[in-house]
Amino acid sequence: MSVPVMIGNVEKYLSEISVFPLVTREEEHELAERYRKHGDIDAAHKLVTSNLRFVVKVAAEYRSLGLSFIDLIQEGNIGLMKAVKKFDPRKGYRLISYAVWWIRAQIHSFIIKGWSLVKMGTTQAQRKIFAKLRTTKHKLARPDGKEPTTIEIAKALDVRPEEVAEMEMRMAARDFSLDMEVDEESSTTHLDLVQSNIPNQEDALAESQEKELINGGIHEALETLSDKERYILTHRVMADKPMTLKEIGSKYKISRERVRQIEVGTLKKVRGHLAANNLAPA
Repeated sequence: MSVPVMIGNVEKYLSEISVFPLVTREEEHELAERYRKHGDIDAAHKLVTSNLRFVVKVAAEYRSLGLSFIDLIQEGNIGLMKAVKKFDPRKGYRLISYAVWWIRAQIHSFIIKGWSLVKMGTTQAQRKIFAKLRTTKHKLARPDGKEPTTIEIAKALDVRPEEVAEMEMRMAARDFSLDMEVDEESSTTHLDLVQSNIPNQEDALAESQEKELINGGIHEALETLSDKERYILTHRVMADKPMTLKEIGSKYKISRERVRQIEVGTLKKVRGHLAANNLAPA
């Protein structure tokens, strides 16, 4: 089972996947049965390629995080392929209603892993800017449409202007913007041209099921942690204003390095629990 490989040009990729036809409910059921009963790889390939447009739609929901859009799409494609392998057409729902959770779960896992690496390699100020830059710019937007200055943003976030400028450069370094107009004489964007084959009601149902699974899984994962691990996770990783390593170290009378080690180990435990219970990709 394979999908078109992206070298770095999202626009070219969108053009390539647009040639793959969508399938009807009846065609999808037949293809899924062929794969389930006989391991028909061609049938599985058609199931994957007919839904690649939707993966782009889902990945686009996360493009504001400043991560590589191509990487997000590729992770989503992996989630789609996992869904095809596990899909049972006899249950009566469409593939995409089932696959949307796997696509998002795979992307979530990629974001968490990438975020954890970035988190350990940047300052607390940079992490705060990364999380709040876009919402702060929106709040400070002027009536005339002009964006706030770097100094204004820095003041609102209580950080140095050069730190804001650095993060803006990081987040602006994207491969391709789907919000760009197709041409100068049209208001149509590239994202508008990416058609989805999922009915709104199915999308809403799948998203509701996903949230229920994820929320339940995180709650269960927290129950497996010690009091110290839970405290560090909620006050370092999940808090809007994270405590410093020094503050937590003082509370538990341990070194900052020991707090960091516990934090890394706790994140690994949570991811492992979610993966073991099929609540996130392994």
